[in-house]
Amino acid sequence: MRARDIVRQVAHRPWPLPSGPWIMRQTWSELLFAHWPMPATDLAALLPAGLTVDTYEGQAWLGVVPFRMSGVRPRGVPAIPWLSAFPELNVRTYVTAGGKPGVWFFSLDATNALAVSAARATFHLPYFTARMRCDFDGAAVEYASHRTHHGSAPADFQAVYRPIGSAYTAQAGSLEHWLAERYCLYALSRRGHVLRGEIHHPPWLLQPAEAEIRSNTMALAAGLALSDIPPLLHYAARQDTLVWLPYRVSR
Repeated sequence: MRARDIVRQVAHRPWPLPSGPWIMRQTWSELLFAHWPMPATDLAALLPAGLTVDTYEGQAWLGVVPFRMSGVRPRGVPAIPWLSAFPELNVRTYVTAGGKPGVWFFSLDATNALAVSAARATFHLPYFTARMRCDFDGAAVEYASHRTHHGSAPADFQAVYRPIGSAYTAQAGSLEHWLAERYCLYALSRRGHVLRGEIHHPPWLLQPAEAEIRSNTMALAAGLALSDIPPLLHYAARQDTLVWLPYRVSR
């Protein structure tokens, strides 16, 4: 989808588009949202001052999200095959600051060391290098990740997942909508300041999903223990996204 077509779709946004220009675009494909309920107190203990755990009907959630990145490029720069496409895997929860709900990442793993370094420097996000595989045969995704980042906690994920139903747009007020429709992320600067990074994309087209998760120590690496409750699963075939530079959140 062309960037000008993305920015025309704004009726679903909870607040207006940022006034400044976007700086990067990305496409996320073959994505699995795997969510587990999590005690809010466990999550809050790992958040910086200035962020509050967001809950849905009193329940906090932790997500493990594998997918494939493509078309990653700065504005005005063409995609470069060896740099612009790679698997990614993130561990996330949901937070608020200044009245804006967003995403807090405990980790983001990727195969591309240059992309990892750039994301750490520009967006202040906890990216880690990993050895990863993401194979899609048209019906199911076989995904594997093993963190290789020097000095990091061990973290592995292996799963086979697939969509099992038709695509739909989540209804406003539903749990699916609350989990997916987030239009900013939060990060922590080297000086300890909370930063907000605005993003924009069309409404998510979600599908019910099933997954055989063979190994998953991603949350444990962040200091969190998942419950034995089966995760809530959703699949998304594609999402086209625009990204803005992060800025400091006023207190």
